[in-house]
Formats: sequence, C-alpha cells, structure tokens
Amino acid sequence: MNLSDFAKLQTRRQFFGRAATGIGVAALASLLERDAARADDMTPRAGVLRALHHAPKAKRVIYLFMSGGPSHIDLYDYKPQLRRHHGQELPASIRMGQRVTGMTSGQSSFPCVAPMFRFHRHGKCGLHLSELLPHIGTIADDIAVVKSLHTEAINHDPAITYIQTGHQQPGRPSLGSWLSYGIGAENANLPGFVVMTSQGSGNRTDQPLFSRLWGSGFIPSEHQGVRFRTGSDPVLYLSNPPGIDANTRRSMLDGTRELNELAAQAVGDPEINTRIAQYEMAFRMQASVPELTDISREPRRIHEMYGIDRGYDDGGFARNCLLARRMIERGVRFVQLFHRGWDQHGGLPQQIRGQARDVDQPSAALVKDLKEKGLLEDTLVIWGGEFGRTVYSQGALSATSHGRDHHGRCFSAWLAGGGIKPGITHGQTDDYCYNIAENGVHIHDLNATILHCLGLDHTRLTYRFQGRDFRLTDVHGEVVREILD
Repeated sequence: MNLSDFAKLQTRRQFFGRAATGIGVAALASLLERDAARADDMTPRAGVLRALHHAPKAKRVIYLFMSGGPSHIDLYDYKPQLRRHHGQELPASIRMGQRVTGMTSGQSSFPCVAPMFRFHRHGKCGLHLSELLPHIGTIADDIAVVKSLHTEAINHDPAITYIQTGHQQPGRPSLGSWLSYGIGAENANLPGFVVMTSQGSGNRTDQPLFSRLWGSGFIPSEHQGVRFRTGSDPVLYLSNPPGIDANTRRSMLDGTRELNELAAQAVGDPEINTRIAQYEMAFRMQASVPELTDISREPRRIHEMYGIDRGYDDGGFARNCLLARRMIERGVRFVQLFHRGWDQHGGLPQQIRGQARDVDQPSAALVKDLKEKGLLEDTLVIWGGEFGRTVYSQGALSATSHGRDHHGRCFSAWLAGGGIKPGITHGQTDDYCYNIAENGVHIHDLNATILHCLGLDHTRLTYRFQGRDFRLTDVHGEVVREILD
C-alpha cells in the first residue's frame, strides 16, 4: 500500500484514533483476552465506569413500554368529577391555548369525555385503578404510580425518541445503550441490552417502531439493543446455515478476527474492535439463546400466572414478560418490551379493552414472579408510554364510542422494585386530567431517577462527541427523590 492509498483510508476520527498512543490496539487485546474463554465464561463485561457513583438499589431494569400513548384518564388518573363535565366544552382557562395535533386542529368543538369504565380501590394503599386493570390492582402495594409525567412532544416519533434517548431528534444513544456503555453486562454470553416487541389487539395500524429507539447513536455500536423475535429463530442470522457446524463456524470467526485485527492496527477505527466483539458475542449466543428462550421448562403454574395460554392473541406480550424474567436471571442488564396498539384516536372504549387485557395479567405476574424469586428488590420495573391522551374527544362523541388525541402535558406511569417506594402515588393533575396541579415529573426527571436507582449520577455519565459531553438527560433532569425507598 503506498502513501496515497493509505491516506484514503484515513478519516479525521481514524487519524486521531491512531495517534492516541495505541489505545485502540490495547482495547482490542483486552477484547481478545476476554473472548478467549469461549462460551462457558460467565465473566461480566465491564462498562467504562471503574466504580458506580453511589450504592445502587437496582442491578437491572425491565421496561414495559406501552407504545402509542395509553390513556391515563381511562386507566390510572381517577377523576370522578369528570362525570359532571362529560359532553361539555373544555374551558379555555384549562386549555390555555395549548397547541394540538393536526388531527384535532380542525375541530370546532372539544367536548370533555369522562371514562366509560369504573374505578376501584386496591391494596392497603387504596390505589384507584380502572376496572380494566384488575391484575395490576393486586400489586397496588408494590408499585409507585406517577401521575404527573410530562413532555413537550405531541407526536409519536419525536415523543418516543425523546423519552428513549433524551432528545426529540434521532441520533442519540438510548437508555439501554447508556447503561451498557456505563456499567456493562453481567453475563458474557448474552447481550447487556435486549429488546422484544409485540403487536397489541387495540390499534393494529399503530405507528411503527424504529430500531434507532434501541440504537447506540454515537457511542460504540456494541452497546445497541439486540432484538429478540418470536418463533424458532429469535435472533436473525444467529443460527448456522445447513452444512455449517460449530467447529466450522469457530474456524471462520478466528480467521475473520485475524483480518479485523490487522485492519484495526492499520486504520485505528474503534468500530472494528466493536465488530470483533459482536462476532464473538454471536458465537456464544448460539449456545446461550436456545436455553434462554425455551420456556417449556417453566412450570405450568408460571405459564398460567402470566396468561401465556389465555386463548387469544396478545401479540406475544405475556411470553415476552416471562422471557424478560428469564433474561435478567441470566444477567441481562436491561430488557425492554415495546407493546404497540395504544394509539386510540377513535373507537377507544373498544380498543383499550383489548390493549389492557393484553398487558394487565402479564405485567402483574412479572412483578409477582420477581418478588417470589427475590429478584424484585434489585430489579427496577417500569410501565408507561411516551405521552397520555386528551380529556376532550377526537371526532364525534357518542354514547358508546369516542377517541382521544395525544396529550403530553400530563400522563401516568408506574415503577416497582429496585429502590422505588412501594404503595404510593406521586403528583396530581387538575380536575380535567389536563394540566399538572402538583409535583410535575418531566421525562428527563424520570430518566435521571432510573439512572440513580442503578447507582449512576445522570450528570456524570457522559460521552464526548464532536467537542461536547453528551448525556441521557441533556442539560436537564432532577432525581425524583419522593418516590425512592
């Protein structure tokens, strides 16, 4: 290779990577030393932090993300006085000129809609929950319901990107990627960050989910989430094709690794080291994933607890909840379940019944199962979406049907386990479930609190990119200490 050809390989980042006293080569050597142990090695993969910022209450996270924006009004935020306002125009003093989406901006009327479902008290804490969530009612004393979440985003893609990455525009690392980067993984044979998706029985034409929602942005790509799918081949391209056995695959990977090592030494691109690590992880997963995903080994009682064989299609959510528990038992740091179908712009009373039925029993079973196994005390469970729904009807309001538009000014979520005070509610909305009345919690505050439970100071977990130190909470966020145990 002559000087001209070599110069063509040099990007600005690669040039400085080569000049950094061989750091990339040293990192590669560390990777190869670690990977030499092969598939029976359970050695944790360390993150960049040498020590946590403070003592953690949680070691791992299961995030049940309700994609589409579940209606806090119909599920969690009990407001009996709304009955008096049903069918009446939303007062201008409540709306205060708030912008609305293009889907309702043309409406001449904004009639208030009270929930068509009854609410009941649950647990010793007396938590009011919709009749649609009887199973979650049985864990009322184990969860903390936050009723005052808020976000600036009012459309799905920026809103879900915002709560996942701390910014409305794509390109930044997701929450799970930040954790993988900062504190690594507990099991060298499985990813530190796993994602599973399911389609709900509510809105089956709901907005799509993009892989960048679990992407690593500008931090090394080994920290991106690995998506597990339903079926016999849960991870794409993981299984060996016909005619290729494990020994042949190992020989191919060894040869590929040697070539990549030469490239890393010549070019200094850290992504080459990441690629080596990912190939080795995939090889180890060929042994670990089949055992992990074989839920037939679970007792019949557990299948019934989660409702896996309930006789209707929940999109796989119940199975994913059980898999999430099996994953965290085996050292997966962050498991995120996305359940689509919560975007009820029309036909809400019918659609939300199906959505709630999908998730109610499995969500409660997950908390109970973790508690029974002694895992809840150091596992943080989160349930929530990207925003809530409006108190006013989208489209026509009838005696049996209506819709609700997106609403970011207030919505609800709940947390359990790993450092969270059980059996409480935090924050209040006004009588219309429209504005926050006290103790508002911005989504940056939520993410700061999640990191805090894991022993991380959200202001100190940073990554330098293009001359700036980035973090999950950008330049915002306060830990919500009132919900901490």
